[in-house]
Amino acid sequence: MFNLFGLGKTRTKFGKWLDQQGITQFDLEQKANLSRRTISRLCNDKTYRPKYETASKIRNGLKSLGKDIPNDFFWM
Repeated sequence: MFNLFGLGKTRTKFGKWLDQQGITQFDLEQKANLSRRTISRLCNDKTYRPKYETASKIRNGLKSLGKDIPNDFFWM
C-alpha cells in the first residue's frame, strides 16, 4: 500500500485521520507538548496504546488546532 505522507509505511487509524485532516505530526508534537517519538508511534505503530495522560495531551493539542476526536479514539 502506497502512502504519500508515510512514504509507504502503514499508518494507524489515528495517523490516517491526521493525514485526512491536514495536520502534520510536527504541528501536533508542538501543540500537544509531546515527543516526536510518541507522535510517530501513535501514527505508525498499530500495537501502541497511549497512557490516559498522553491521550489527554493529544486531545488538548488537537483542540488548540481546532479539531476534536472522540474520547475513545485510541482504543477503537
